[in-house]
Amino acid sequence: MDLILEGLALSFTLESLLAITIGVAAGQILGAIPGLTASMAVALIIPYSFYFSPWVGIPMLLGMFKGSFFGASTTAILIRTPGTPAAAATVLDGHPLAQQGKGAKAMKMALYASVFGDTFSDICLIFFASLLAIVALSFGPAEYTVLIVLALGSLGMLSSRPAWKGVMAMLLGVVIGMIGLDPITASERLTFGNPELEEGIGLIPMLIGFLAVSEVFQQMNDKTEDLSSAAVRFSTNREDNRVSWLEFKSCVPVLFRSSILGTIIGAMPGLGATVAAFIAYGEARRTSKTPEEFGKGSLEGIAAPEAANNAVSGSNLIPLLAFGIPGDIAAALILGAFMIQGINVGPLAFSQNPVPLYAIYGALILANLVNLVLGFGLVRIARFAVKVPRRLLLVSVLVIASAGSYALRGSLFDIQLVFVFGLLGFVMIRFGFPTVPLLIGFILVPLLEENLRTVLLLASTYDESLLFVFTRPAFVTMTVLMVLGALFFARRRWRKRAVPTSES
Repeated sequence: MDLILEGLALSFTLESLLAITIGVAAGQILGAIPGLTASMAVALIIPYSFYFSPWVGIPMLLGMFKGSFFGASTTAILIRTPGTPAAAATVLDGHPLAQQGKGAKAMKMALYASVFGDTFSDICLIFFASLLAIVALSFGPAEYTVLIVLALGSLGMLSSRPAWKGVMAMLLGVVIGMIGLDPITASERLTFGNPELEEGIGLIPMLIGFLAVSEVFQQMNDKTEDLSSAAVRFSTNREDNRVSWLEFKSCVPVLFRSSILGTIIGAMPGLGATVAAFIAYGEARRTSKTPEEFGKGSLEGIAAPEAANNAVSGSNLIPLLAFGIPGDIAAALILGAFMIQGINVGPLAFSQNPVPLYAIYGALILANLVNLVLGFGLVRIARFAVKVPRRLLLVSVLVIASAGSYALRGSLFDIQLVFVFGLLGFVMIRFGFPTVPLLIGFILVPLLEENLRTVLLLASTYDESLLFVFTRPAFVTMTVLMVLGALFFARRRWRKRAVPTSES
């Protein structure tokens, strides 16, 4: 207890609290800028953190990392432009709710879900770091393959009717995701001799164009007098600008499920917050009592991805603190900051020098509270920022979209991709094709291909058949769960079809 109090004392100083506040505020602002990922936000502030003591610089980094996730959701909700790829799933229900005049309600739900998911994963980090890290390290290419197949299988719950349009959209996402160099042989695929396509289609230009620019094209069809009105109207009804206790209570089961999913996925190196958000969104729709409301402004559709992608921010520190293995790029940047500041992480740190770990735990919890407080301020500012006429805001979105895509690699080709995908999204919406299956196919198929082909290479290298994967307990467990889930879903669908038949 003395060591715990000593560690908490380091993180509860006035200097540390001020650093967390600055980090969270900067993270919310940078996160709202399209093209700046959470990793880029952390990278921007790392050089400045070295000029402070570890218990000022490190909390500032952690605060920025957490604040960037919520900041990204504000632009996703209000102008259909996710600040980071992790907020892409929030667009699906957040923006329709904003179009109904309930933008403040949507942003507050995103804020509550963000803080909930963050706090849940931090508690898991504090109490179960070593246990969850061991589980995460037991996952190899075979287990990742099953997990991604399970995520793609949820496309049936996200596709529109008729189902063939969802399948076509998913296949198109698969094709787009395969553009570039082969991950194993490095041979060109679908590049058509264009060297710009050898690195594949960038996620950020694709998301910005597909979600934001397509919406701009869609709204340009409106009448001239409509374009002179505000981009997003906020209702004057008090209930439309707040999340009531009953509404929050109805989302609690979704928050817990999504936080658990985000925590598990975040502890697995290589998946990340974007994958967690879409998987949680699909699971929330599958288990919802009102799945027909998803895509039209469902609070559950906002709570699920926001809780999941924020849960990743805490759980990706699990393998970092427990074993010294970073779970993603942002965790690797934080590890570099730890090393430069002289903070050791790994198994020995828990027994030899636990005080820095307790200080980090305290900073994480404080950052969540500061994120909640500053989040209300960001909601107020955002409400005034979008009151400009739509004709001005639409032009601004195009400029921001172009700048955000160019900032990533400094390539004019990425700007061209933004408008190509904007046109593709516009055409798909006009002809009634769902956009979610394409996004999930584009994001997950490269991961699926890489892990599946790694499994095949392992089988051929050791002159074994694919049956060797069944010697891995984690693979067997996940496969059994996937089969049981498929059987349960098929049984429920069969019952739904049988009911009208028996009645007739």
